[in-house]
Amino acid sequence: MSAPVELALLLLWGTLTGLDLVSVPQGMISRPLVAGAVAGWLVGDAGTGVTVGLLLELFALESVAIGASRYPDYGAAAVGAAVAAAGMGFEGLGLGVALGLILAEVGGWSLQWLRHANARALGRNAASLEVGDPSALRRLQYGGLLRDAWRSLLLTAGALAAAAVIHRWPPVTGMVATLVTLTIIGGGLAAAGAGTMRHAGRGRRLAWLAAGAVVGLGWSWWR
Repeated sequence: MSAPVELALLLLWGTLTGLDLVSVPQGMISRPLVAGAVAGWLVGDAGTGVTVGLLLELFALESVAIGASRYPDYGAAAVGAAVAAAGMGFEGLGLGVALGLILAEVGGWSLQWLRHANARALGRNAASLEVGDPSALRRLQYGGLLRDAWRSLLLTAGALAAAAVIHRWPPVTGMVATLVTLTIIGGGLAAAGAGTMRHAGRGRRLAWLAAGAVVGLGWSWWR
C-alpha cells in the first residue's frame, strides 16, 4: 500500500470513528479497541493496534458517553496512538497510549465546541423551525454532520502528525520507555477497576461483579 493511500485511509477511518461517537452510525467503531485495531492493521501492525486499543479501552471504561456530560473522544486518539506505537515494540506502547490519552482529552474539548456550534445554528433557525419549515430541519441535520466530520478529520490529522513526530523523535527510549509502558498498564488497570466499581453501585450489580470475579479467578487458578 502506498503512503498516500495509507494516509487517506487513516484519515477516513479516524473521521468515521469520530462521527460514530455521537452522530452516525453509532456502531461502536469509536471504541478505542476497534479504532486502534483497524488503524494498526492499516499500517501493517495489527497486533500493536489491538494492544494499544486494549490499553486505551481500560481508561475509556472509566467514562460513559451519555447526555451532555463531558467525556473524552477516543476514536481519532486511538488511531494516532496505534500509528505512533506501530513497529516500536513493547517500548512504544506507553508512548502511543500516552499520546492517545492526551488526544482523547483534546477530542473531548472539541465536542464542547461542536455542541455550542450546533446550539448557535439552532438559534439561527429557530423561527423557521417554529413554522415547520422542513428545509431548516435538513440544514440543521446536515450542518451538524458536516461540522462533526470536519472536527473528526482535523483531530485525526493532528493525531497522525503527532504520531509521525513521536516516530521520528521519540521523547524517551530504552529503560525509561519501558517504565512508561509499565506505568500506563498499571494506570489502565486501576482506571478500569475504579470505573467498574463505580458503575456497579452497591446493589445486585455489585454482587454479580463479585461473583464473576470469583469465578474468573477460580477458573484461572484451575487452568
